[in-house]
Amino acid sequence: MMAKPADARLTPEVATEICERVRAAAVLEGFISNIGTHYVVGLHARNCRTGASMDDEQAEIVRKEEVLDALTKIARKFRSRAGESLASIRKLDTPLAEATTPSLDALKAYTEAQNVNGSAGSAAAAPLFRRAIEIDPQFAMARAALGVVYADMGELGLSAESTTRGYQLRARASEHERYSIEVIYDRNVTRNLQRAQQTCDLWAQAYPREAVAHDLCAGFVLQGAGDFEKSIQDARRGMQLDPDNAYAYVNLAASYLYTNRFQEAESTIEQAFNRKLRVPELFSIAYNAAFLRGDTAEMKRRVTQAEGISGAEDWMAHLQALVFARSGRLELAESMSRRAVDVAQQVGQHERAATYEAAVALWQALFGNTEIARRHAIAAQQLSTGRDVQYASALALALSGDSVQAAAVADSFEKLLPEDTSARFTYVPVLRTVVALNNGSPSAAINDLRAAEPHELSISGITFFGFFGGLYPAYLRGEAYLALHEGKKAAQEFHKIIDHPGIVMADPVGALAHLQLARAFAASGNTETAKDAYHDFLTIWRDADPDVPVLKQAKSEYAKLRN
Repeated sequence: MMAKPADARLTPEVATEICERVRAAAVLEGFISNIGTHYVVGLHARNCRTGASMDDEQAEIVRKEEVLDALTKIARKFRSRAGESLASIRKLDTPLAEATTPSLDALKAYTEAQNVNGSAGSAAAAPLFRRAIEIDPQFAMARAALGVVYADMGELGLSAESTTRGYQLRARASEHERYSIEVIYDRNVTRNLQRAQQTCDLWAQAYPREAVAHDLCAGFVLQGAGDFEKSIQDARRGMQLDPDNAYAYVNLAASYLYTNRFQEAESTIEQAFNRKLRVPELFSIAYNAAFLRGDTAEMKRRVTQAEGISGAEDWMAHLQALVFARSGRLELAESMSRRAVDVAQQVGQHERAATYEAAVALWQALFGNTEIARRHAIAAQQLSTGRDVQYASALALALSGDSVQAAAVADSFEKLLPEDTSARFTYVPVLRTVVALNNGSPSAAINDLRAAEPHELSISGITFFGFFGGLYPAYLRGEAYLALHEGKKAAQEFHKIIDHPGIVMADPVGALAHLQLARAFAASGNTETAKDAYHDFLTIWRDADPDVPVLKQAKSEYAKLRN
């Protein structure tokens, strides 16, 4: 782990560094010498952190056969004088992580970063990972770990850059580090989640007590592939192996949320809080669970709880903006989103801020405010060129009638991101579908969505961080069937959205699905059921701003049915 040559001698200096790396109590230096016909056996003990002498023992012997007995007596004296018990050492000291770097200072920074990340989250840990890399620029594992941190913060461009450099340096890493680096590379750079999962499985087999193998797999790797039950299994295993790592609880709670098990998600979060774990993802999942249960008091409590948590303020503001937008209260939604954008930009997280801008662009486009949508989409593109932001902003522009960028982004993704699970099965099909709908070709739109159908319940990159964009293929397929006047098939698609609230969360399409369902029932001649669906939508939008185009359309359509 210290990158020493294979034939390097264990000198006192090297032994002292090893002692500090493993958080041992002392360095013991032994010697034996002959004085005439006698021998002297000695032991010197130093505190490996302070260098202070702890003990000196010597024994004189006459015959070589007495050496072992003399060593036993010396060791017994030292152990009694050293004082500290093994139980105390285990309680009060934490071993340094096993990571390959010749620099002890870099390893210390990395270890502290890992501990902080596991309890307080990515934003708090990022400076420490950066410090480890400043000390040792060739520290492969630190670069890959920083890539994970950046990804969890929504900074995908920085994540890809750091992860790629770690991947290039992986030959310097140990075997178990290489497993980790390869998984992180496929998670953050290629986004080939199938290969990432295969590597995770091999890693877990080779190192069955390695909690990180399960934690990494249980998150975006499995959730991005839509395998929530396997995610739950891996998250539970990670918790067993390392019950003080917050991300095992995050992964478990998120997969419970995605599968509509809201109380189990909240129970998992409380387990994490009881262990004093406070990463921002816990608060965002708890807020979403409370929203989906319709518990406004609990939503407010979670917002209050998150105050002062590093990396949580802008996220919680963004979630509140989505909730306001879902009910048509767009002025409040815009104001809350502006707060989220400002907070993210103040700390230099531009891609994160761009994600919030793209969310506004999408909901404004869906509601018919095309000029406002274009303005926010352009603002998002100016802040970041990240793939998720490119997708969401291009989609907003396409929904506003501008197909040019959507087609260009789809072409670019097919060329540059051929392995990316989100791009292949969500982003490209969705963008091509909207272009086809804009061109008046609903049959082509349905054909474009065939690749997405088996993966519709997976969590794309934009949904994983931004909490919007889930089940868009089903929503657009429903619109295509409406354009073809196939109301029953359209209704089936919109029902998917209503039946999977844990994936849709507070995304405004969750409310619009009720309106589209009403239109699908009306197209099928099922007038009474259509009236009920219109009523459901208008109930959700009872406090909406009155001038939103989609609300005016819904009221007009409902009035015609009632007459």
